[in-house]
Amino acid sequence: MKLTVKKIIKGYRYLKHYGPREFLVRMKEKMQPETVPYEPWYERHRADEKQLEAQRKAALSWRDGPLLSVVVPLYRTPEPFLRAMIASVTAQSYQKWELCLADGSPDNELSQIIQAVAKEDGRIIYRKLDGNLGIAGNTNAAIAMAQGDYIAFLDHDDLLAPDALYEAAFLIREKKRKKAQPEASPLHKASGDFGEAPYDLIYTDEDKVDAQGQRHFQPHFKPDINIDLLRSNNYITHFLIVRKEILEKAGPVRSEFEGAQDYDLILRCVEQSQKIGHIPRILYHWRTHELSTSDNPFSKQYAVDAGKRAIEAHLARMGQAAFVSETKDMGFYKVRYQITEKPLISVIIPNRNEAESLKKCLDSLQKSDYTNYEVIIVENNSNEDTFRFYQSLAAEEKTGRAYRPAGGDVEIMPFTREGKLPGGQRICVADYTKTCSSTGKKEGFHYSRLNNFGVSQARGSYLVLMNNDIELIGEESLSVMLGSCSRSEVGVVGAKLCYPDHTIQHAGIIVGMGGNARGIADNLFAGMPGAQGGYLHKASLQMDYSAVTAALLMTKTEVYHAVGGLTEALAVAFNDVDYCLKVRELGYLVVYNPDVLAIHYESKSRGLEDSPEKVERFQREIEYMRTRWISILKYGDPYYNPNLSNIYNNYTIKDNR
Repeated sequence: MKLTVKKIIKGYRYLKHYGPREFLVRMKEKMQPETVPYEPWYERHRADEKQLEAQRKAALSWRDGPLLSVVVPLYRTPEPFLRAMIASVTAQSYQKWELCLADGSPDNELSQIIQAVAKEDGRIIYRKLDGNLGIAGNTNAAIAMAQGDYIAFLDHDDLLAPDALYEAAFLIREKKRKKAQPEASPLHKASGDFGEAPYDLIYTDEDKVDAQGQRHFQPHFKPDINIDLLRSNNYITHFLIVRKEILEKAGPVRSEFEGAQDYDLILRCVEQSQKIGHIPRILYHWRTHELSTSDNPFSKQYAVDAGKRAIEAHLARMGQAAFVSETKDMGFYKVRYQITEKPLISVIIPNRNEAESLKKCLDSLQKSDYTNYEVIIVENNSNEDTFRFYQSLAAEEKTGRAYRPAGGDVEIMPFTREGKLPGGQRICVADYTKTCSSTGKKEGFHYSRLNNFGVSQARGSYLVLMNNDIELIGEESLSVMLGSCSRSEVGVVGAKLCYPDHTIQHAGIIVGMGGNARGIADNLFAGMPGAQGGYLHKASLQMDYSAVTAALLMTKTEVYHAVGGLTEALAVAFNDVDYCLKVRELGYLVVYNPDVLAIHYESKSRGLEDSPEKVERFQREIEYMRTRWISILKYGDPYYNPNLSNIYNNYTIKDNR
């Protein structure tokens, strides 16, 4: 990397902001080479002239092509940027557009340039404002000029890819796509034939381009609509296209959020939208120069403050009691949902031997600032030393709740031990081994049955599934999980898990990712240092995924029963992924919350997949997942961009040369 004065100044800003320790972590992460270099990838994947010509011909045959109004607020725009921006619109392969330019500049320099260009193309509509109304006011003036069915937002110094409007119009006309979830807004339930409903809001992927408009870098490959990510960062930004009716419902761009006026507008539009489309193509180029936020995020602290207020206002409109705080990463936020009630939480911990690990697990749980919980230990074929430990925890022998195994005909009254933890919480050791023996079935490790059995003995309205080799870090894990999980739209909340060496073990799961799972699912960022945030800080952001690991997750008890608990056809692998997908199928969100942090000592009870029987079982579980979840495996995980690798787990670009 060539060292320049500009880079030295930028580095000093970052050092001052982060401090030496975090600066070094971020510098090391930034210096890592791209697995697949972006610029040549972009050149291979941008629309070529042959494709653009085919688009022009196709669009001419459309009788129902929407009129797209591209709105641009102008203020003292440098002439080269202005001409390049206008040229990027006139070069579009889709021709049914208008360019609405509202100019708040104090002189007529831009007027002369634009009027000359507008004479050559009547689709360019220009208005010289009486004065500068700010970004919000100038944008509203441009919107007022628009006659289109959809309003598309373009900054005065940025560029559109030549196929941007075609891809948007194509999606608007297509209406119904073969996709796994989601396209529905998580804030609304769609009514009627949702598939044929019009798109209310559309956005695309984007990258950055240098001041000369030549070098492309820092691509932003986005997921489909992800409300928790949107509350953590304005990941939608560009290229934003909103149905005019939705924009009218949402209201105008608001000057009180200047600097984050687009963030505020996007949140309000999402609130009004039922169907949200995402085009996974780089169709917008965000220009960087010294004064732009894209190149220097520290140049506009007021924008960061306005972003925080925009999220707070959105949460208030949604009736969500929450605290919003800034993170060290400018433009990224943390939302902490408040607990309005204190329901009983049942913590389910399967265990075989490993008394020392279990003790560490329980000790970390007892440090929690949330005290209304109970613990159900599910005993599975442990030795006598472990039973002596159980005796110290729970001396009273009792008969548990009636339990009927999945597919069983006979109700069983399981043997349990009960006691009290030092904090007064109920602890129950439910002996699955004896329960199985009473039916003539003595079996080994079966994660789904162990947890389903444990849930049958639980009394709480929320469940925490927790491995015996988990050690919670900090005191707020239960309260943070409960805050997120108590939201009506949330069904599951997962945690950030690290290995004992503080590298990441789990930061969300992508369905269809490779690794050892034969393309079924894999953990994100596994092996990355826990202090790093990863691609666009995603390991450190609260966001939605299709699945999280059941090594530590919280779910509503009613949701657990509604989907039939963990699928018992999956004894060891993928039962957590399957559970989360069943929850998603009911319309609930699965949330990853990195503020719930734990050390995972990784599968001590389970052992290795090192016998022919285990290998055969693993193959059966793979086939179950391929059959049951063919849609998401075929069409792709909607919380992961199709331009990203399904082999690497760190948001590496897919190398499909």
